[in-house]
Amino acid sequence: MKDRRPDPDELLKVVSKELKQEGRGRLKIFFGTCAGVGKTYAMLLAARQQFEEGVSVTVGVVETHDREETKRLLDGLPQLPLRSIDNQGRVIQDFDVDAALCSGSQLVLVDELAHANPAGSRHAKRWGDVKELLAAGIDVYTTLNVQHLESLADIVSGIIGIRVRETVPDEVFAEATDVVLVDLSPDDLLARLDVGKVFIPGRVEHARQNFFRKGNLIALRELALRCVADRVNADVRSYRLSKSIASVWPTRERLMVCVSAAESQERLIADGFRMAQGLQADCLVVHVQRPDEDDTDRVRFRSLARQAEALKIEFLNVVGDDVAETLLECARTNNVTKLVLGLGTRRWDRPWRRQLSERIACANPKLGLLHVAVESMTRKIRLVAWVSQPSFSTSSLVITTAACALTTVIAEWLFQFFDAPNLVALFTLAVVVVSLRLGRVAAIWCALLSVLSFDFFFIPPLLSFAMSDTQYLFTFALILVIALVTSEVGSRLRADARNARAGERREATVARVARDLSGALKSEQIAKTCTETIAPLFEAKVALIVPDLSNRLHQTSAGGFEDLSVAQWTYDHVQRAGQGTDTLSTAQALYLPLKAPIRCRGVLAIQPQDWKFLEGPDEKRLLEACCSSIALALERIHFAEVAQETLVRMEGERLRNSLLSAVSHDLRTPLTAIRGLAETLERQTDLPQGDRAEVASAIRHQAEGLQRVMTNLLDLARMQSAGIRLNKEWHSLDEIVGSALARLGPTLSMRQVRTDLPGDLPLLEVDGSLIERVLVNLLDNATKYTPPDAKITIGAKAVGNSMYCFVEDTGPGLPSGDPERLFEPFMRGQKESAIAGVGLGLALCRSIIAAHGGTIRTEGIRPSGTRFEIRIPLGSPPEIEEENAA
Repeated sequence: MKDRRPDPDELLKVVSKELKQEGRGRLKIFFGTCAGVGKTYAMLLAARQQFEEGVSVTVGVVETHDREETKRLLDGLPQLPLRSIDNQGRVIQDFDVDAALCSGSQLVLVDELAHANPAGSRHAKRWGDVKELLAAGIDVYTTLNVQHLESLADIVSGIIGIRVRETVPDEVFAEATDVVLVDLSPDDLLARLDVGKVFIPGRVEHARQNFFRKGNLIALRELALRCVADRVNADVRSYRLSKSIASVWPTRERLMVCVSAAESQERLIADGFRMAQGLQADCLVVHVQRPDEDDTDRVRFRSLARQAEALKIEFLNVVGDDVAETLLECARTNNVTKLVLGLGTRRWDRPWRRQLSERIACANPKLGLLHVAVESMTRKIRLVAWVSQPSFSTSSLVITTAACALTTVIAEWLFQFFDAPNLVALFTLAVVVVSLRLGRVAAIWCALLSVLSFDFFFIPPLLSFAMSDTQYLFTFALILVIALVTSEVGSRLRADARNARAGERREATVARVARDLSGALKSEQIAKTCTETIAPLFEAKVALIVPDLSNRLHQTSAGGFEDLSVAQWTYDHVQRAGQGTDTLSTAQALYLPLKAPIRCRGVLAIQPQDWKFLEGPDEKRLLEACCSSIALALERIHFAEVAQETLVRMEGERLRNSLLSAVSHDLRTPLTAIRGLAETLERQTDLPQGDRAEVASAIRHQAEGLQRVMTNLLDLARMQSAGIRLNKEWHSLDEIVGSALARLGPTLSMRQVRTDLPGDLPLLEVDGSLIERVLVNLLDNATKYTPPDAKITIGAKAVGNSMYCFVEDTGPGLPSGDPERLFEPFMRGQKESAIAGVGLGLALCRSIIAAHGGTIRTEGIRPSGTRFEIRIPLGSPPEIEEENAA
């Protein structure tokens, strides 16, 4: 019995969709033909019902268009305040997505899903705001007109003569949990328009002459009904699949044209396509691949696939031994309501077997059958096809003869213990083995040799072909039948094994392509995947061609066969071109556009060794899947580069703002103080000498602080642009510490500073001036952010191959947050502070220590205080020669 379980791949898609929905909000779209049908009104009615049932409902943004009945439905519903946006001197009120996220509501109403947000908003379109709400687990009610669906925008533009610019991606519509059709007949809608329930009276006449013409409304209404019907049909199919329902639910007409590998089937496809158009139904073509098909059948099969592709009909090639069962299973899977079959004369070679249509009708009486008269394929053609593909060779006959001889020798030995009839099983076993391994002709030859050997050596009279009993003729016939049946089963098993191996190879290659593309970070890596993985799969040369910033294509790999002019046409028109197409067919390669969800991302050029290989529908689908994966990878890389550039610009903007802040505050403040103190000396000539010395000392102190800020700023800029050039020499750490303390002598004079430096510390190979700069910055940092009575300690110790130096204090400790952020440029422990500095000292320290191959980190100490620890690798110090005693 045929397995009726659901397709695992299709079931996995349904389960994956359900798992993806877990934790996300539910989107309900009130869908209509155009403005005025009552979408907002229906949305508010549904929201009020939820509100009365205890659901937390909040109105995010709703356009009432000054309709009183719509305004009344808003009474009593909590409403979020709109955010104000300054757009070229004009204040615009728009939906505040941040307020909606922080509202804690279960359901948010967001009218007009296709609305374009003002410049400067986080998302360009309102549907981006809705997706963010759904990701946060908030349910959303929204409205949408049919003309705003992205896939229908061009169709609607052709109907109404107006370019639709505000569109919503179809994937947003498809991911909606529920779609409610709000429908109104064109006459009723025009009546509402005339009484001013759609637009204000001054705009009614203009609307009637343009958008609101009755023909436009009828066409838009049909499009809306078809969109909802398509969605419902997809929901029915998903439900049947998830519940393992085998029977067909004829909710919508869907025709399946069943073809075989024959020239007469071209008419069958054409007639089936016309029937589908007349019924306004979907159509697909199915071919059942049999194990006994030859090269001629495959050529005809590819021709049928090209015809279906030209008519834009889905073509399926399924493998199966039983044609009727395979077609029925395919019909159940695709929810087909009617089958189109070719009806010819009954085959005279097997008159006892029922025709295909009879078997299908008996298996599923509810399935509709449409017959089209076609020419039957004669027996002569099948015989020629069978002979044209021999299943034997000279070597197989030699092996068969040797196997029969070995079987005869074994039977001769067993003849001493068993009677002759018992040896028939041994010869039968030899026939079965040969038929399974070597094919039909070898099996017949084995059966003939086995009967002759059995007759000659074991049937009286021995060593003679004469038969004393005619019953052995039945034995020969039985062995011959066994050989034929077994060889047929073996050939089918081998064909199934070949198909399974081919499918496994394709799936493994597709998985490898997906894995390689998912890890690609540059277009060159994608090009490498094309040449190393996709090219061997199709036995072809493959080249990836991508555009530059001016949308001009250039090669990413040296294929040597691609024509950039043909590739540019393919990219500009987003259509296939080149060999095997109707456009630029003289080209030496096939050019395929790499269509991503947003736009075309490039062109894939392919030149197979055998063009017939790409004519099969399975190979075409495989190639299209590879193209889709490449396009998605290219689009992912593009947006990653855009995000990286945006981050760089944002970081540059942050640094620029921080620098301006430093110039306006941290640099201007010392200059103001110096100017004020200088004016004091200039104007007060009778100032006592002690006070004058104190003022001069204050000026010098402010100037030194300003010099340190400017030095840090310039040094950090120089290090980031040109790198750090080290002048390494062997130094004693206590000398560097002493020099740093001497530079900060006036600053540290009123502080408690303690050093903890063992006398046996090894020498360090460092740039002494830069390490001194690091210690000066750390000590200066400690004096700025600790009270006057805090203690400061400088210590060091050698552990293993590293020298650890620390500066710690007993001040208030580290600010809240990640301590590593303190080492970023322009980052200060206290953002708004009267303490001088621009936040460059620690960033400069990290750059210097990193250039020496070391690390610097900070941590809080108990009960209070901060510790900065530096690790510098130790080298092999030179040996110091001792002076000889005099």
